[in-house]
Amino acid sequence: MPNRMQFQHLLQQAIARARRSQRSLALLYLDLDRFKEVNDTFGHAAGDRTLEILSERLTRNLSKDTVIGRLAGDEFAMFIDDLPMDVDNRASIGNLARTLLDEISRTFYVNQQEVYLTASVGVAICPYDADNVIDLIRNADAAMYHSKQNGGNSCAFYVPEMNAAAVERLMLKSKLRRALERDELVILYQSKVDLRNGRVVGAEALLRWRLPGHGDISPSHFIPLAEETSLILDIGEWVLNRVCSDYREWQKTVPEPGRIAINLSLRQLKQGSFIARCRSVFRKHQVSPTCFELEVTETTLMTDPKRTIGLLNELYAMGLNLAIDDFGTGYSSLSALQQFPIGTLKIDQSFVRDVAVDSDDAAIVRTIIDMGKSLDIEVIAEGVEACEQLEFLRKHGCYYAQGRLFGDAMEASKMLGILSKQAGGAAHHGALCVPTVLRPLRLSS
Repeated sequence: MPNRMQFQHLLQQAIARARRSQRSLALLYLDLDRFKEVNDTFGHAAGDRTLEILSERLTRNLSKDTVIGRLAGDEFAMFIDDLPMDVDNRASIGNLARTLLDEISRTFYVNQQEVYLTASVGVAICPYDADNVIDLIRNADAAMYHSKQNGGNSCAFYVPEMNAAAVERLMLKSKLRRALERDELVILYQSKVDLRNGRVVGAEALLRWRLPGHGDISPSHFIPLAEETSLILDIGEWVLNRVCSDYREWQKTVPEPGRIAINLSLRQLKQGSFIARCRSVFRKHQVSPTCFELEVTETTLMTDPKRTIGLLNELYAMGLNLAIDDFGTGYSSLSALQQFPIGTLKIDQSFVRDVAVDSDDAAIVRTIIDMGKSLDIEVIAEGVEACEQLEFLRKHGCYYAQGRLFGDAMEASKMLGILSKQAGGAAHHGALCVPTVLRPLRLSS
């Protein structure tokens, strides 16, 4: 398979032919989603074998006239030439891309291991999107990244706005490296409320980036950038230190501030020294691990279950509570769930949003609540914004919730104020726990 230099040379020849014959050409830029996890989990030899199988699948599903090249690592490109100039070829190209994506999503068997992959594809068409090699590859790359940002396993066609987004991404990535040095990261706390009495029993620590001139930037925008490098490890350690520092300050006024949840990324969990670093931070701030909860997603749990079970058991032995975040959106089975030392399930807000009026969402939420009870696992509902949602959850035995109904996420000082007042007697959200009449469920079509 041609390398980058050879592929660019062949693409230049094809562009010249297309120009002479007044024909069009489509460039497809393909990048595997989260391929680094394969190397990290199974080793580089398995990663190399996976790429060989991928190359065979691409070759088998494309015509003999199609030129395929490996541009770098897990990045591939191919071009379809001799396309009619006066016809919109996007439908046929999109179908081809979908065929390739379906082929890639089939199970890879590598060293007796099952490997599951998806890919992102970006398409640029010559001469409409660019009429030279460099710009055509750059634009197809921008479209590919757009596809990846939308969740991967999809294809996107280039539009000029994508280049502006790519430039913005590079700027953010550069500024993120200096965010820690410039003290631009902040922690906000989203309170967790006991629905039986309205008391604040803890909170989730939420990371925000206050970039001058941009306002607060959500983690969904900058955490993926941090995960592309080791920067996520530095940010993760900063978060743990800041939360422990805040908690220690709270304890000077409120002896028992409740349990604080901290999100944990896959890269952190795979860090060899992660557990030792956690112990060191807790010791430094003189706080007990039992005061904290680490949240992981179902995808993180199931990436390498055997290794993950061992790590989570060590964290559990330290006294940390472990929670599955966004539960219901991943692919863990009940049998797999029983293997992990999980203490909390967090119902994803996408199910909570219409729980009081949609029968399907109601059934899902009830099932998760019942599952938690049967496994003796605490269940928390995320994204509660209305009293009807609150009443539904309480009626069906979900006793903990968080969301904007209880106020926006707040800085540490305001959280301490709430805890201090509550320590004086009255539950902070007691007034919300007045029963309301549920509206009839809307049957889904």
